[in-house]
Amino acid sequence: MTGATTHREVERKFRVHGLFAMPDLAELAPKVESLPTFAMTAVYHDTVELSLFRWGITLRRREGGGDEGWHMKLPVAGADGTTRDEMHVPLAAGAVGSVPGTLIQVVAPLLHELPLEPVIELNTERTPTVLSDDDGTALVEVVDDVVTVSHEGRVVSVFREVEVETLVPDDARAQEITSGVSTLLLGAGAEPSSVSKAASVLGPRTAEPPDVPAVPFPHPSGLAVDAIRANLARHVRALLMADIGVRRDLPDSVHQMRVSARRLRSTFATFAPLLDEQEANHLKDELRWMANELGAIRDTEVMIERLDDHAGHLSDHHDTERCQSVIDPFLGARLTAARSSALAALRSDRHQQLVDDLIAAAVRPPVNDAAYGSCEEVLLPLVTKSWRRLERSVAALSMRGASEPWHDARIRAKRARYAAEAVADVFGKRMRRLAAELADVTEILGDHQDAFVAQGVLREIAATPAADGLVGLSLGLLHEYETEVEMHDRHRFHRAWAGARERARAARVA
Repeated sequence: MTGATTHREVERKFRVHGLFAMPDLAELAPKVESLPTFAMTAVYHDTVELSLFRWGITLRRREGGGDEGWHMKLPVAGADGTTRDEMHVPLAAGAVGSVPGTLIQVVAPLLHELPLEPVIELNTERTPTVLSDDDGTALVEVVDDVVTVSHEGRVVSVFREVEVETLVPDDARAQEITSGVSTLLLGAGAEPSSVSKAASVLGPRTAEPPDVPAVPFPHPSGLAVDAIRANLARHVRALLMADIGVRRDLPDSVHQMRVSARRLRSTFATFAPLLDEQEANHLKDELRWMANELGAIRDTEVMIERLDDHAGHLSDHHDTERCQSVIDPFLGARLTAARSSALAALRSDRHQQLVDDLIAAAVRPPVNDAAYGSCEEVLLPLVTKSWRRLERSVAALSMRGASEPWHDARIRAKRARYAAEAVADVFGKRMRRLAAELADVTEILGDHQDAFVAQGVLREIAATPAADGLVGLSLGLLHEYETEVEMHDRHRFHRAWAGARERARAARVA
């Protein structure tokens, strides 16, 4: 993201009273240095609805200190509250009240086009202590903050907080020192805190659920509408976080966003008899558009990795080099164009409207009266229907037949898998096992489809001027290799299919 830098922040927070005496840290590290106290002023920005705080995101403009500027802290997937990614933009990028566009673009899906404005000002007197190893490498920083809270020009409160930041998160010694400091602080009477300074000042509104709250799944005797709501909430939340990841160009974020879009489309397709037809079809169409925009990136990334890897399996390294010399430039140009198109789509009014519509659907699912039956009565037959469609597709497959029916079976398998996953938290272990078996089946059929597509891509490259002579011959060898892989995947599928059928019977859908 132009103009922004990002680093991973791992810190623990502790609240202490005004007369708290900091414990002696000298024995925790070879070098312990107390630095001069300095002043900082931070103005936090959010919407009037505190949209960012409720998603666990903080945005501030801070003056003073060595890292003054605009800072946006975002949750890290799979990590606890002590770990966040911090984006940094220089102070000159915007005055108070004028959030840099670089940061707005990242969190735009969460804002509903509401403006970001100042919500609270914190003035901090910070006293740092740095703990280093023998060679002077700083491992942990402990800061003792006295914070004055101002609102509309008036001082409204004063409090004190201690933060312990692990400066080298992957270093075992740094982690050990962090734990040691935390133990000393707790022993001296400090109280752990999991919220930011600004969030604690703004009060309980910041702890309210975000626009799409996590929703528990019902029991089999519960209402089907509650299962639909839980599914939509889960996948819309995942899509929003992946959307932010794509805007930050995080690894695997395109794939995760595309998967979330597919799961949402499958939810609308699987539960179609329980949904308002017009609204469900509209959302499916828009999700298809979004997935297609992202698909060119993901498919091209996968193909570059695949063909480069498989070229390395050729017996002559000269064939490997010749293949890679034309594959990488050809697909690299395609990838650049795909990224540009996808980012433009994510910044469009159409995408923002889709996000808003999905959030609304997750909160109030567009269901009809049939959705108010029990899960066992209403949902299980829908999973059975999806499974039977897959069985019919598999029955039509031929080991020596064309590739297209195998692709159709892949689509059916993916829908059956997503249908099983959608109700796995309702029906439990047997349905989870079926979903896991179907995940293996879809992965194999996905590999099969990639082999088929790879052959077409190789033919495209072979038709370019750069692929004449020996290069064309090497591409032909790689094409033959992909053909063999495709047939191997068909054998793998039949071995996996037997297990899936057994799991389907156990889950009562076959």
